[in-house]
Amino acid sequence: MKTHPLNPLDAAWTQVESRDTPMHVAALCPFTLPEDAPPDYLRNLMSELRSSREFYPPWSYCLRPPGLTHPLPVWVEQEEIDLEYHVRHLALPRPGGERELGQLIARLHSQPIDMSRPPWEFHLIEGLEGNRFAIYLKMHHSLIDGISGVRLVTRCMSEDREQSRTLPPFWSPGLGKTVPRSARSEGPPLSLDGVLAGVKDVVGAQLRSAPTLAKAFASMLVPPEDAPGELRLPFAAPRSILNGRVRGQRRVATQQFEISRLRAVAKAAGCTLNDVVLALCGGTLRRFLLDEDELPRESLTAGVPVSFRPADDEGSGNAITFAIATLGTDIEDPLQRLAAVVASTKAAKAHLSSLPRSAITQYTVLLMAPSIVSMLTPIGGRTRPMFNVTVSNVPGPPKPLYFRGARMEAVYPISLIAHGIGLNITCESYAGALGFAFVGCRDTLPHLQNMARYAAEAFAELEAACAPAPARAPAPAVKKAPARRKKSAQRRAAAATPRTAARRRPRSP
Repeated sequence: MKTHPLNPLDAAWTQVESRDTPMHVAALCPFTLPEDAPPDYLRNLMSELRSSREFYPPWSYCLRPPGLTHPLPVWVEQEEIDLEYHVRHLALPRPGGERELGQLIARLHSQPIDMSRPPWEFHLIEGLEGNRFAIYLKMHHSLIDGISGVRLVTRCMSEDREQSRTLPPFWSPGLGKTVPRSARSEGPPLSLDGVLAGVKDVVGAQLRSAPTLAKAFASMLVPPEDAPGELRLPFAAPRSILNGRVRGQRRVATQQFEISRLRAVAKAAGCTLNDVVLALCGGTLRRFLLDEDELPRESLTAGVPVSFRPADDEGSGNAITFAIATLGTDIEDPLQRLAAVVASTKAAKAHLSSLPRSAITQYTVLLMAPSIVSMLTPIGGRTRPMFNVTVSNVPGPPKPLYFRGARMEAVYPISLIAHGIGLNITCESYAGALGFAFVGCRDTLPHLQNMARYAAEAFAELEAACAPAPARAPAPAVKKAPARRKKSAQRRAAAATPRTAARRRPRSP
């Protein structure tokens, strides 16, 4: 039985898992049924999906927690998986609207994953109005990050409608470039020698990166003179209603914007699309907290996941670090708020770019260690947070995709929250649109659905502020006769009187 060790960040997600803080992430994808779909289309689809009995990692991974004989958690490949448990069929009372779908997704996202099985679930939801259905797919965060999750979900889809009808399921080894089961490398044996060798490698890597890490954390406290802006420090965020203890039940809200409109704002302001997203989130939270009469005087900060996964990396697991940026919630003017965000992100990017790639994992573990420790103890959510909210932007497929002949209409990435970070905002691009998902604790943010409306209002305000001022219509021109014609008329008028009088004067005899 093959085993695969977890990197430190992946292992941390498994340790934080609890009933109140389930550490899974998900994707909600609504689809339009094919025009030629028979009445039993979805029933046949479910039968076909459950009949596929071949799996490839990470769908076949099952977590083996630490024990007396194996002190480190590892992934173990499973040969047999109970698909009737993992692949589920649900239905909304017809016609199911966005409200009913959101309530169902909130309940599904509130339920922890069974970690004694491969940590993923696939839900097929029928009954949506407009001849639609939806897929809700969730996986434990120790198994994937946002980038790898997009690749895993879209592998069984195609830009060609007809080709998509013949592609195997998500978990099938027949998809794309996969490594045969017999050729996969096996992890180190779970013996004392193997454990000691692994510890030696980890300690050696930490020691080699120690000078770089010390310099990186020192630059946080004493920024270099040529820093492009003020670097926001961890645990310098203000306390807010977003940063208390959380309970297990969730609320979910979604919103969608055209990327062309977001890019137009970015171009007009001379910034990046990510800057516009952060400013939009800042405007949304400012409106929401003002409505709740809970807006702090200091600006909220965002923890922004930054991927360092290579473009050709097909692996799973997490390859991310975090940048901290201001959201400008203390600024009323949308353009000034955007300018504050731009200055903050430039400073964060400059700080991260000073780190060598080999030290990023160690940097992230050290950066997140205080938060992880607080989540594991009763102090989580009772002290100043590392940052107020997580805001993540995940690049997705640029063109429309089809699954079994059905067109995918949108992608909403639904992430996780924890003690001290009770709100998560994640967006993903797809086919010219950017889908936002707001996830929060049901008890601390009972009116979270308002954020979808506030997001639309905040973006409209930012878009109007960045639009060029309408040019004034020119005054109508006064038509003037050409100079020559005027002079000729004057000449004729001046000469007309004496000549006429002379003609009328009687002649002398």
